[in-house]
Amino acid sequence: MGQSTRCVTIPNQLKVCKDVGYSEMRLPNFLGHSNLEGEVVPRSEDWRPLLQTGCHPQAQSFLCSIIAPVCLDTFIQPCHSLCVAVRDSCAPVLACQGHPWPEALNCDRFPAEEDMCLTPLAKLSHLLKDLPKPACQNCPSVEVAPAMKTVLSAFCHHDFAVTAKLHRLRHPTGEPDFQIEGRVEFIRQGPLFPYDTKHLLQEWLLINLRCAIALVRPGRSQLYVLTGSVQPDGDIILVHLFPWHKKDAGIALATRKWKHHRC
Repeated sequence: MGQSTRCVTIPNQLKVCKDVGYSEMRLPNFLGHSNLEGEVVPRSEDWRPLLQTGCHPQAQSFLCSIIAPVCLDTFIQPCHSLCVAVRDSCAPVLACQGHPWPEALNCDRFPAEEDMCLTPLAKLSHLLKDLPKPACQNCPSVEVAPAMKTVLSAFCHHDFAVTAKLHRLRHPTGEPDFQIEGRVEFIRQGPLFPYDTKHLLQEWLLINLRCAIALVRPGRSQLYVLTGSVQPDGDIILVHLFPWHKKDAGIALATRKWKHHRC
């Protein structure tokens, strides 16, 4: 790097690298930042929305190896192969959020030899390959007070149907942030996994922020029936969303009839 370096404790304010697996980092980092409070911490917050989407299981390790490199006798960079694996999964998500993959993370700048750099976990990527995962998509249709036949048709024609309460947090900065409140209930489970679906929908909201913003007002919650399909590559696509208000007899009737319904 051509300049003297020093080791410092990773500060609590560097939240994106909390629980990264080591406690000391080297300055300047691989982006050339040498000031913790003035550069490293504020710039790291730019990555929080991406990391929250879970776009790649090693995204945090990759980013923290660059912005908060571990303090060892030698510099440990991410390998070219790890950069490519994270970029291929996370660049589409970043694009969905309106940002290009940054030039500072151009994978060609990282070493190809895999003896002194961070490598991708081959087993992990193989295991995760076919699991359902959220993806950037065109916003699904939202239909208020639908007829019972419309809802039953959506249950029939899609791989899954669930009910979930979407909550939009109210932030002083005005940044959109969403949570799934309580349990996700299955109407039609399809290929989704019970233990993973709430997390899956949470990530979908964070990836598709421009769609999510239109669904709930800040500080409010709204119960929805969500129907969608799972693509051959595992991507889940939400197709129809029905806000479920107490007066919506069509949805209530459809969910009761579904138990005995034949498509």
